[in-house]
Amino acid sequence: MTVIDDSPTARAGAKRRGASLVPASLRLAIDRMLLLVILLATWEISARFLVDPLWISQPSLIVERLWRLGASGMLWVHSWTTIKEAGLGLLLAFVVGVPLGIFMARAKYTGEVVEPFVMALYSTPRVALAPLFIMWFGIDLLSKVMMAFSIVVFIFILNINEGLKTIDKDLIDLFRTMRAPRHYVVRKVLIPWIEPWIIASLRLAIGSALIGAIVAELIGSSSGLGWYIEHSAGRLDTTGVFAGIAVLVVIAVLANAAVGWVERRRLGWRR
Repeated sequence: MTVIDDSPTARAGAKRRGASLVPASLRLAIDRMLLLVILLATWEISARFLVDPLWISQPSLIVERLWRLGASGMLWVHSWTTIKEAGLGLLLAFVVGVPLGIFMARAKYTGEVVEPFVMALYSTPRVALAPLFIMWFGIDLLSKVMMAFSIVVFIFILNINEGLKTIDKDLIDLFRTMRAPRHYVVRKVLIPWIEPWIIASLRLAIGSALIGAIVAELIGSSSGLGWYIEHSAGRLDTTGVFAGIAVLVVIAVLANAAVGWVERRRLGWRR
């Protein structure tokens, strides 16, 4: 004879087992999508009944505008221009900033000498320098790349420098005691140690690189999402402004998702 336990404790345990059948990643994705739908629905209702769409536009109008831009091909033109500017600035900042951060951490005295100057440059609002970049490098691709580079490079320098300062010195001494070659120490100790700092820097740098490219486009450009946003704002086209912002958000989300994938591949052992 089979005895069925119908107590509250048993029912609660059954609910927990049923809930565990849904993967945590899927449940998280569903909850995020639900929150997005709620926010967009609230925005749409507010624009229809509470606030003049001239000021906040509407999600439905933004989707319609994006569809028209995509059909005409201009969505790709403007998006690719901004992606290229921000991506090249980010790449250049990575190539320059990571070695400089390592150098400042390893050459301690030199690092202490230049650190106040680095912090002074980092604290300078690059938006104020944007007109100079236009004067120096013109209104073409180079000025946008340099603007993005000037914002992002300090993120890499300061994060890598700080990351190497926290390295376990006993571990370095152990390898030296074993007379390990310098390149072996770099490959087995230094690089794995600063990998989390590099990935964290990339997460911060993505948004900063986009900001640099957009600011440069706002000041002088003939294409790009920043140009499209400024052009729409000049015509009081709120829908166009939000359409450009929406594309920027999508680009940033996809770029961060790519960095997250790299992080899971390289640093999955930390989870």
